[in-house]
Amino acid sequence: MARHRFNHPPFDQINLTPLIDTLFFLLIIFMLTAPLLEYSVDVHPPEYKAMELKPNENSKMVNIKKDGTIMFENRAMSLPELAERLKAVKRASPKSDFFLRADGDLKYRQVVSVLRDIKKAGFNEISLVTAAEDK
Repeated sequence: MARHRFNHPPFDQINLTPLIDTLFFLLIIFMLTAPLLEYSVDVHPPEYKAMELKPNENSKMVNIKKDGTIMFENRAMSLPELAERLKAVKRASPKSDFFLRADGDLKYRQVVSVLRDIKKAGFNEISLVTAAEDK
């Protein structure tokens, strides 16, 4: 006759509470850091006194770095690639607001060419992002 040391059946279920706590913690961290990722691109816009821009969940931002690199959706792309991507964005969400954030040392021609492509994609409301002016 076999002798059993314990009288209760084995517990074979996973405790989900720590897993769910970890999931919520990571979700909160991503929600807090996602809006800051767009400003991680090294761009120094010119200073100008203007009203504060309020981006929303439908807002899109195009960055132009000092060396002329165009950044959109955290990817470097050429002007033709940007034009194609903008057309796809317009089809997916036609009500998007656009913000153009360019380095202050760029030539006017580079900024206008990107602005023209955004306009050609069908976006009519485009805001230029500037830095706050020192007093």
